[in-house]
Amino acid sequence: MRALLTIFLVSGMALGQGVDPAKAADASGQAAGTAPASVAAQPTTPPTAAAPAQAVDPNAVVIPAGTKIPLLLKQAISTKNAREGDAVYAETAFPFVMNDRIVIPAGTYIQGKITHTEHAGRSKKRAELLIHFTSMIYPTGYTVMLPASVENTPGNDTNGVKDKEGTIQADKDTGKRLEDAAKGAAVGGTVGGIAGAAAGGLNGARYGGLAGIAGGVAWALLKHSPEVKLEVGTSLEMEIQRPIPVDASRIQVARAGQ
Repeated sequence: MRALLTIFLVSGMALGQGVDPAKAADASGQAAGTAPASVAAQPTTPPTAAAPAQAVDPNAVVIPAGTKIPLLLKQAISTKNAREGDAVYAETAFPFVMNDRIVIPAGTYIQGKITHTEHAGRSKKRAELLIHFTSMIYPTGYTVMLPASVENTPGNDTNGVKDKEGTIQADKDTGKRLEDAAKGAAVGGTVGGIAGAAAGGLNGARYGGLAGIAGGVAWALLKHSPEVKLEVGTSLEMEIQRPIPVDASRIQVARAGQ
């Protein structure tokens, strides 16, 4: 009996150490090349789609800063009667081309205003005029805002641009003043000499002549300096002060309408 009990105990221990059916299934699946159920249940992440490239607008054109555009003035301006805030009108004198494309056609209107004016004074005070251009109007009405100034005044021999802001200043008239002084001295000396001779003989003529010369020189030197005068059709050179984006498609329409 004791031997039979021993045999039953050993058989029960062998049966208790049997393989787990689920583990056996997993093992058999891996052996056959099939992924476990836990792995197969995981969702797969689709690959990230590449961002589409941004399309470049072929009609987007940028006029660079520093570009110089020739203009023709459409009105007369003088520091004698000009005031700050007065409007200024001009138009482009020649087409401006970039990359074989007309960006600013000839005849495009340019509008601006006078931002500073100073009358001519006596002695060394010279007249000054400062113009800022604010908008560019194509023949179709397409308008582009500007920051631009006068770079040069090639159409005017008596004025010049004195600084980077584009201030137009009347040229020095030293030669003219000396000429006027000489004429004044001659006339004053003659008149003074005649008057002095009538009053006091030779000495009177001498002193009268000297007084007349001094008066003539003083009259010439106290005359006002010349004003800045820009006639209709005066050539100006406008400089663009910052990059200006424009729509080339609207520019082409403007060209077709010319």
